[in-house]
Amino acid sequence: MRPRHRVRQTVNVINLSTPLGFLIAGIGRAKPSRGPHGLVVARGYRLRVPAAVAFTVGNVIVVRISDERLAGRPELLLHEGRHATQYAFCIGPLMLPFYFVAAGVSWVLSGDFASHNLFERLAGLDDGGYQRRPVRIALAGRRRRAG
Repeated sequence: MRPRHRVRQTVNVINLSTPLGFLIAGIGRAKPSRGPHGLVVARGYRLRVPAAVAFTVGNVIVVRISDERLAGRPELLLHEGRHATQYAFCIGPLMLPFYFVAAGVSWVLSGDFASHNLFERLAGLDDGGYQRRPVRIALAGRRRRAG
């Protein structure tokens, strides 16, 4: 494991985001196993919330898709690994309110929780399987009139 991945792993344990990830995975009955770069992949998440096929809390990537589908999307693990790094930089669980605000801003701008979400953009929209949606026409018109 590279030193930067070990630092991310250590920081996310200390800031309690990885223990929170294990708790959420356990509640959703997902089975954790070692993943790449010091990450943990918890497979078989069964709760309906969140609706995403994968999400990350600390160094724990929680997935609901099959191993075959996950193997066919290696870029998804890269995307989720970038979220693990974001947890390290955002002081762990404090990332969650920041993320939800960014998702709300994205929804207001585009009707989509990811397209204009700073965290999703920094993690790579394409790698996460998200579509890039434009700013809603009504908002774009208001911006032009105001400018």
